[in-house]
Amino acid sequence: MIYEDYNPMKKKMFQIMNEEGEIIQPQLMPDLGKEELLKMYRLMVQTRETDKKALLYQRQGRMLTYAPNLGQEAAQVGSALSLGKEDWMVPAFRELGAWLARGIEVNMVYLYWYGNEYGSKVPEGIKVLPVSVPIASQLQHAVGIAWASKLQEKDEVVMTYFGDGATSQGDFGEAMNWAGVYQTPTIFFCQNNQFAISVPRGSQTASETIAQKSIAYGMPGIQVDGNDIFAVYVATKEAVKRARNGGGPTLIEAFTYRLGAHTTSDDPTRYRSDQEVEAWKKKDPIDRMKKYLMREGLLTEEEDEKIAQEYINIAEDAFKYVEANGEIELEDIFKYQFKEMTPQLKEQLEEYKEFLRGRGEA
Repeated sequence: MIYEDYNPMKKKMFQIMNEEGEIIQPQLMPDLGKEELLKMYRLMVQTRETDKKALLYQRQGRMLTYAPNLGQEAAQVGSALSLGKEDWMVPAFRELGAWLARGIEVNMVYLYWYGNEYGSKVPEGIKVLPVSVPIASQLQHAVGIAWASKLQEKDEVVMTYFGDGATSQGDFGEAMNWAGVYQTPTIFFCQNNQFAISVPRGSQTASETIAQKSIAYGMPGIQVDGNDIFAVYVATKEAVKRARNGGGPTLIEAFTYRLGAHTTSDDPTRYRSDQEVEAWKKKDPIDRMKKYLMREGLLTEEEDEKIAQEYINIAEDAFKYVEANGEIELEDIFKYQFKEMTPQLKEQLEEYKEFLRGRGEA
């Protein structure tokens, strides 16, 4: 129903909860109990506290380049919670909330950004692909998994994440076209945070919205308030249901904002104003969810402080583990890139060993 009412060409953004935490469309509010609502909120808070600690560790020189998630917690958590355990998640590199919602532990996240490839080793039973940094390349992987699942008649849906900048890549068009033609159970989830590094969305595409790109590929699309976790959850839940029932792919544009830098190597003050950032801070996804919960009598300030401290402690303990166990043997880079080393990798490993012998280290 919402995909008809919010057809991208109608130029309407789907929203259930406004910036003050007020439910403006109660008839579309998801049927969630207290535990489920608090789980949503706790995951968003955990995402933020984990993110803040990662940024701090990077600035202290204790972690490598990091991609902050500040301001995008609702888009990530709300979408990931719509998936079933049997479904796949194919991320880019700014999906911390989705990783946590899918069961990835904080120490694994930190291991990856620490430079240890074991941070990419997803535990058994969790269907999440490793981080993908090359822009839009993961979209083709997602469609491939979805098509394979469809051919094997598996009850699986694949959700893949990307930013607005990825829609300018050829991989985006190829993946969307393939998914549309073969009606794969794929959900394309665009976190439109308004900037592809320093390039504003307006310079990225002439389309009025990202969501309307769905029409050219023969699939439903919708633009959602990405800072409204209820709207995100409802839109993705409906897309998951349709995909699972053979209805094919969907494009969801979560209209949100990256409050921090693109990565810790970026200086956002060079390409956007403080006034713009301050305006978006008033739309903070965690603040509006907190207002809603407090208005409903489901959360107090004291409980909120305890939740934040709990996740600060978890983040600190996780990084202690990483610093104590995060160093790797350089040989692992050669040994574990593939299940079996290729001839080229074997040759490169021997060259490396010869280099070490020449230095008297082997």
